[in-house]
Amino acid sequence: MQFVLHDVLNVSGSDIPGYDELETDFTNAVLEEAGKLTSEVLTPLNVVGDTEGCRLENGVVYTPTGFKDAFEQVKEGGWPGLDMPEEYGGQNMPYVLGTAVGEMFSAANQAFTMYQGLTHGPPLQSSPTAPMHKRTNGCPRWSPVNGPAP
Repeated sequence: MQFVLHDVLNVSGSDIPGYDELETDFTNAVLEEAGKLTSEVLTPLNVVGDTEGCRLENGVVYTPTGFKDAFEQVKEGGWPGLDMPEEYGGQNMPYVLGTAVGEMFSAANQAFTMYQGLTHGPPLQSSPTAPMHKRTNGCPRWSPVNGPAP
């Protein structure tokens, strides 16, 4: 990941807004923490997810054992909103860093990663940078970190 970010893409030397903050030490720290979470929490859930799966009981969907706790850890770390605007609970880091972390999450546990993948849509649709025909005020209180507002 570091090779791609710094040697191939030269992110810190780019004139794209925010990329100048992506120094090697910073991206290494982010990727190292993401690596700990993926190896210690997400990867071990692959077997559980494959053997238990989700189930629907009386109109309630239950996820495999450990998925809820893992999502809490992911949410507490702010990982779903890494590249989302601060106004939606995100950390406003460049999309390229969010993509690198997302690749790590997908490689560790694709089934789990699809959960948080759904959180990017609603805030982006109400973003001022969204094309006018895609904008909506349908989820103005949606947070990529915490999900829908109660």
